[in-house]
Amino acid sequence: MQQSISNHLLKQILYLGVLLLLGMVLFWQLSAFIPAALGAITFYVLMRNRILFLVEKKRWKKSLAASILMLLSFLLILLPITLMVSLLSSKINYAVGHSNQIIQMIKSNISIVEKRLGYEILSNENIQNISTWIAKFLPSLLNATFNTLIAIIVMYCVLYFMLTNIRVIEAGIAKFLSLKQKNTSLLRKEIRNTIYSNAIGIPIVAILQGIVALLAYWLLGVPDPLFWFVLTCIASVLPFVGAALGYVPVALLFFADGETVRGIIMLAYGIGVIGTVDNIFRFFLQKKIGDVHPLITLFGVILGINLFGFWGLVFGPLLISLFILLVKMYNNEFSTTSVVS
Repeated sequence: MQQSISNHLLKQILYLGVLLLLGMVLFWQLSAFIPAALGAITFYVLMRNRILFLVEKKRWKKSLAASILMLLSFLLILLPITLMVSLLSSKINYAVGHSNQIIQMIKSNISIVEKRLGYEILSNENIQNISTWIAKFLPSLLNATFNTLIAIIVMYCVLYFMLTNIRVIEAGIAKFLSLKQKNTSLLRKEIRNTIYSNAIGIPIVAILQGIVALLAYWLLGVPDPLFWFVLTCIASVLPFVGAALGYVPVALLFFADGETVRGIIMLAYGIGVIGTVDNIFRFFLQKKIGDVHPLITLFGVILGINLFGFWGLVFGPLLISLFILLVKMYNNEFSTTSVVS
């Protein structure tokens, strides 16, 4: 009997070892598609109630309902993002093709500013290092654009499968987790709130902040204000630096051209208005949409971007929220009161 148990345990350990090894290999090879899977999960949560309404209330076919919702998501969300990326890509292509002229122009403008201020801002060595970094960064950014297109295709393939198999997927997850109904509801609510708060709240805040900046760009006569608007929107989602990546270069260009007054106005408006208005928008929108604490969003974005890239804006805060939720669920599942009851 003991020998039989021993053999069974050995087989189980061997099986789990092979399973773990294969899982690691698959994860390693498919890790490039993690952002696509996270994107599919995000859109799944946003579309879940809508597709259930179309399929179960309106009696639409699953394939038709999923296809229409996916098309709408592309037209309303991904198409504008694609156009914004295309606008930036055209500027990047120009910068790559005219890098030498741009570097010379930067040197010349910096020299003018240095003479006026009376001290050296950048040494030749620092300028050379910046030039080297730009030469490496810009092509990699273009490659990232191509990889993003592939990820979007994969994301929609996964999303279609998820939308057409909602009940099967959710029943399987519920069976696997085997949680109390109270904890299952808590988990579903937390995931929904966090994804709604960040997937909807962050882009809206970025666009609103970009519009506030665009007003200043237009009134101050900034060349190509639409480009700087797009850059400000994209930069605003980054922690700490944020929209400053948009309005600070504009102010420096004013100073370099001798437009000191406009440069000071741009900096003052940027720091006093553009740099603070996002906190007001974020407080009202994210609390209203998903009731997520602003600090969870801040630290979650920092964590998420390092782990997941773009989709870390959504899943970084979700990881922190889930950690806090798991503490609550542990108390509900395994507290002394629960055991006694």
